[in-house]
Amino acid sequence: MPQVERFPMPIPFGWFGVGYSAELAVGDVRPVHYFGRELVLFRNENGEAGLLDAYCPHLGAHLGHGGKVEGDSIRCPFHAWSYRPDGFCSAIPYAKAFPPRAKREPLTHAYPVEEKSGVIWAWYHPDNIAPMFDVIEYPEFTDPEWAEPTKREWRFASNPQEIAENGVDVAHFAYVHSMDAVPEGETSYSGVQRQSIARGHRTVTVDGEEKQVPSNVVTVQNGAGQKYTRISGIVDLSLLVIATPIEADDVELRFYFTHPKVEPGTMQEFATMSAIAHVCGQTGVEGDIPIWQNKIHLDRPYLCDGDGPILRFRKYFEQFYADGPHGQRLVEAAE
Repeated sequence: MPQVERFPMPIPFGWFGVGYSAELAVGDVRPVHYFGRELVLFRNENGEAGLLDAYCPHLGAHLGHGGKVEGDSIRCPFHAWSYRPDGFCSAIPYAKAFPPRAKREPLTHAYPVEEKSGVIWAWYHPDNIAPMFDVIEYPEFTDPEWAEPTKREWRFASNPQEIAENGVDVAHFAYVHSMDAVPEGETSYSGVQRQSIARGHRTVTVDGEEKQVPSNVVTVQNGAGQKYTRISGIVDLSLLVIATPIEADDVELRFYFTHPKVEPGTMQEFATMSAIAHVCGQTGVEGDIPIWQNKIHLDRPYLCDGDGPILRFRKYFEQFYADGPHGQRLVEAAE
């Protein structure tokens, strides 16, 4: 049999989480690999985070292995050439004259970086085009009245589109997550954003009596790499879903939760932690991961009336590929 291509789409462009602000201290240098590229993440003495292509443009040393922060720059371990977060060379200690090119333009590619909601977001485009839209700030993730965020992380063989499509694939909730019913909602698309709201009720038992508690789930997707979900009802949770491509078929998935502070040892704390475990465990993302890890993406799937708006979602996501996921071909269903 011929080899099956799992994913016909390349790495999408957009803002992607590459770390947490609190975990990158001044002076830190970290080799990282995202977008199919070797990179170096660092924080200079001015407190500015930088993400550069890892290999020094002088003679190819990896800045992430032995590189050191000095002032506003990272210094190469090989010949001590230094680079600011904007990619410009700031020092060549043994040179009597700066190369002309080093004076007029960056020598290495610098990825635009924004720090919002406690996350370090980096802009990736395969053609190194400047950011085309903004990162959305969610202030509760850094609000002292909200709890210290809870972090979960997974890595597996998939990509951001497959993960995001899960939210509109309503039929799978019964069979993967054993949900009796999925709350009905409304979805709207506007440019790079997809917004949805689902309203329903949860049954809870209080003092031996069953009660219906209203619940809402609001979701905002902003490009290929940033998705925000606000869950309200029995508990209130804010969740950032951060899907960052390592390679075209290898993804890092982070769930980043916060909630209004609750008293330790109370039923409210128990309910909140249970809700987080529910979202992360077999009833949530860990039920999906074995499917994502082993499935393929079909260009022309056979769909039925109960599948949810999968093709509409794919058309939305197609805009995050530089040439479309298959050149300029539109998404379609098999007949």
